[in-house]
Amino acid sequence: MILAGDIGGTKSNLALMEKKGDRFAIVFVHRYTSQEHSRFEEIVDDFLGRVKPYLSASPAGKIVAAGFGVAGPVMGRKVHITNLPWGLDADSLARQLGTPHIVLLNDLEATGYSLAWLAPEDLSTLNAGSPAPQAAQALIAAGTGLGEAILMWNGSRYVVAPSEGGHTDLAPRTEKEIELLRYLKGWHPFVSFELVVSGRGFLTLHEFLDKSVRHPSFDEPGVDPAPEITKLGLEGSCPVCVQTLDLFVDLYGAEAGNLALKALARGGVFVAGGIAPKILPKLQTGAFFRAFCEKEKFQELLSTVPIHIVLNEEAPLLGAAAEAAGRELAAANAGAR
Repeated sequence: MILAGDIGGTKSNLALMEKKGDRFAIVFVHRYTSQEHSRFEEIVDDFLGRVKPYLSASPAGKIVAAGFGVAGPVMGRKVHITNLPWGLDADSLARQLGTPHIVLLNDLEATGYSLAWLAPEDLSTLNAGSPAPQAAQALIAAGTGLGEAILMWNGSRYVVAPSEGGHTDLAPRTEKEIELLRYLKGWHPFVSFELVVSGRGFLTLHEFLDKSVRHPSFDEPGVDPAPEITKLGLEGSCPVCVQTLDLFVDLYGAEAGNLALKALARGGVFVAGGIAPKILPKLQTGAFFRAFCEKEKFQELLSTVPIHIVLNEEAPLLGAAAEAAGRELAAANAGAR
């Protein structure tokens, strides 16, 4: 049994997973609201209580390894979550779980390691392109924030290099986007892609386009307006929501193309995170791909890059479990020698 976690500032998902052949199966999963806990160890204690019957019935009778994808930069054996006052400590978790095999990963790193384990139905292809075997790949994921990572072939598999690329400066390309930058500079000293290509970006873009149009979720404390904006935009029932989705998709595609150029990702670009599956019809209109390709001198090259949407929102759990299992197996083999 392997414990996997997808830990962020809004929610923390923990799953008990079991490797079956060349796939990982979720035995039990539970979602926690991160802000309701003062320490991550509290969440782990609660989860261990919930899965005790499953562990008792397993051959090992315990968790043999644990992997956690965390929304923050990993420094050695520790990681501090970007939007929370607490973090994770691998040594502390090893004592709590009774296993030395603890893997801490950036959340995009965990998603990157899931790609090799995804089933065909977990992906939707925007552009088949002409994939170059063992060439670099890129991963971009808009959700609560905007994550980016690069995958490099090491001779036997892809290794994920995490980054904080979502916090790079917004690069406007059109007159409308230049207006957006001026609008954002009025109340943000630094304007990053994450400000607009993320969940919070939907309300920002909507208010930039027309502040006079309001919807019920805009004024409800603690309610995220993004689902209402995307719903109305996909239905076509609110013109401003339609424009918001159009602008969001253009910006998302443009930054995905920027990342593809920086990584020279001829092996493919993967678009993950919670937003992409929810706006898939909009991504499939061709606007994302056009913005992706519109680069000086490299439109033809970018048109050959495969683009896949990751539909499986449990990908970070899968990647964290796979890395934990792999390192536990490597340690076992080393011990056998």
